[in-house]
Amino acid sequence: MTHPREEVRARLQTDRPHSARVWNYLLGGKDNYPVDSEAGEVILKTFPEFAAVARLQRRFLARAVRFLAGEVGVRQFLDIGTGLPTADNTHELAQRIAPESRIVYVDNDPLVLVHARALLTSSTGGACAYVDADVRDPERILAEAATTLDLSRPVALTMLGIMGQISDAERPADLVSTLMSALPSGSYLALSDGTNTNEALNTAVGVYNGQSANTYHLRSPQEIASFFAGLDLVEPGVVSTAAWRPDADRAEEDTADVSVCGVAVKK
Repeated sequence: MTHPREEVRARLQTDRPHSARVWNYLLGGKDNYPVDSEAGEVILKTFPEFAAVARLQRRFLARAVRFLAGEVGVRQFLDIGTGLPTADNTHELAQRIAPESRIVYVDNDPLVLVHARALLTSSTGGACAYVDADVRDPERILAEAATTLDLSRPVALTMLGIMGQISDAERPADLVSTLMSALPSGSYLALSDGTNTNEALNTAVGVYNGQSANTYHLRSPQEIASFFAGLDLVEPGVVSTAAWRPDADRAEEDTADVSVCGVAVKK
């Protein structure tokens, strides 16, 4: 019988870079292993703007959650592909506006879950929960999320940088559709992902895929926009990450437009 600690060590795969840990390195975090920082440096050597792209995506999360919790009054969030905790996590952003907000984080990296349980604590009156599951298993995610969220009331589903980890053969659009189909009218989808429109980024991701435990699949902006099928897009639609409702008092970094994002509502 495998000891639980040995099972976790095997899942960590510290001999190969993992996306959440590489992303953490690119955002300036310390929760990564040498193999992850080495992979991050290879990416930056090929595509030096990648760290700026990571920061832009994080800022999109902040603007999207402020919109969802503030302007449209969503009080429940299902964050799939959580990544390692950093500043302004989903529950902090939402509960800053509405302390009663309830958030379920989903990831399948054991290091993410360890840090999440230690660092992502809810405000009084709200709730945070953590689901150890893969986005490829939406039924399990929904079943476990239902112990914290009321799925008869609107939920904001956030999927930032996660669909690129799903190959075309795994039918990513169907995964999004299954998740959104289980949520009621008035629910929202906030999604962003990397595009295949920049040759340097394509090369960097190809190098990363050659050594990583999980590959990343860049797609065209049109393919990423198709994940919102059947939903009503919020203005300005599917646009570059920096162009989605930018903060008037904060200039975005000048970097290549290599990711797109959008927010849409289920009528």
